Amino acid sequence: MMLTVAALVGRMIVLFALLMAVPLAFAVGRHDAAEQAFLIGGGVTLGAGLLLSLATRRFRRELKPHDGFLLVATTWLVLPAFAALPLKLALPELSVTDAYFEAMSGFTATGATVLVGLDALPLSINVWRCFLMWIGGLGIIVLAVAILPLLGVGGTQLFKTEVAGPMKDAKLTPRIAQTARGLWGVYFVLSIACCVAYAEAGMSWPDAFMHMCSTVSLGGFSSHDASFGYWNSARIETVAIVFMLLGGINMTLYFAAWHRRSPRALLRNVEAGAFLLAMAGTTVVVSAYIWADGHYPGYVEALRHAAFHVVSVGTTTGFAAQDYAQWPVFAALAMILLGCFATCGGSTGGGIKMVRMLVLLKQAQHELVRIVHPSVVNPVVLGGQMIPPRVLQNVIAYMMMYGATLVGLTMLLLFSGLDVVTAFTAVIACVNNIGPGLAEVGPAVNYQGLSDFQTWVCTAGMLLGRLELLAVLVLLTPQFWRR
Repeated sequence: MMLTVAALVGRMIVLFALLMAVPLAFAVGRHDAAEQAFLIGGGVTLGAGLLLSLATRRFRRELKPHDGFLLVATTWLVLPAFAALPLKLALPELSVTDAYFEAMSGFTATGATVLVGLDALPLSINVWRCFLMWIGGLGIIVLAVAILPLLGVGGTQLFKTEVAGPMKDAKLTPRIAQTARGLWGVYFVLSIACCVAYAEAGMSWPDAFMHMCSTVSLGGFSSHDASFGYWNSARIETVAIVFMLLGGINMTLYFAAWHRRSPRALLRNVEAGAFLLAMAGTTVVVSAYIWADGHYPGYVEALRHAAFHVVSVGTTTGFAAQDYAQWPVFAALAMILLGCFATCGGSTGGGIKMVRMLVLLKQAQHELVRIVHPSVVNPVVLGGQMIPPRVLQNVIAYMMMYGATLVGLTMLLLFSGLDVVTAFTAVIACVNNIGPGLAEVGPAVNYQGLSDFQTWVCTAGMLLGRLELLAVLVLLTPQFWRR
């Protein structure tokens, strides 16, 4: 099993090295100081991938379920290490811990950063940070399954392990590679439209490209310390809101609408409707609250800032145009809690996903009815379809592990000396891939002040959240390693 996984990881590393050509092109075009860092980093990555591929070329076979879980976890541990190489070489003052944290944050589309002075960084470094988010948006595994059939292995197990959400067994097309290509087609279309929209709204083309990468991936990295406050433009914020909302909806719905030449699947989807309703409702409540509290002189201005930040945090993107940590605690915490569940399964967002929340609510309603009428036949139904018992068990198990993970990581940060607000919101922000938290990790500051131990705890949280917890935690069970 290990050698089969190593063979595929080698090919992943080779592919990843080729992707470094994108920031290298910016470095060469601008003659910036990071050109050598990408040449060396790309060369080391390519060499390591080729060596591993050659050493394990005899171990190619059809993937088994065990292989899929191990391959996904290994890939998401190894690739950020190679992604950190150019960062460490271009910014020698950056510690190994911080470089890996920054790369993991980009690759998992979290948006937590340890860097300051983003405006003064070489353009290619900012491009690389944002491009990592674009790569990780739908997953490097899905990319490989879509365009590298030459791997000679089945992609179904990889796709199920990588794609977020509890209902990922349904196939959109007969072949999983065709489905993956369709999803990436949707992703490309959204990306091009977003980049053009940003440029038309007033961004320079490099900024439009970078913020497109971190918008459609719902990541949140920016090339400016002030993030969207750098422009203070309602027009640019509106573009961001539109594409963050589009990114928060299940990508398979766009593919299904195109494939069937009908928007019915998109318009009638219960999860997408609940997602948009949650965003709209929270925006109304937060805007009224901060306006009544006197933070803005007029309701229209309060609505503008509330809409941007509710959608940004609620979709786990993490852009900021204002220091919302200065708003009343209710408003800031409501947005962060929204980010824990609002995005749809199959989207590029983090969190437990709206579909799980809906299933839990339906299950709670089912139990309440059964208490009153013990003999009634009352199946759990969502969107006109009965939820299979296996899915219910999966959701309940996931939520138990989710709660245990939040508590465990928070206690570790409290043990290390962090205050409770910083510790709790840092864990919430990392496990749900939101990015900024509150207090010492709020939107006006970043994670630079954390110790190495605290940074590694947050790094583990980002990985666990991005890979849906169970896909990683199953590797820690003795049963997984038994033949």
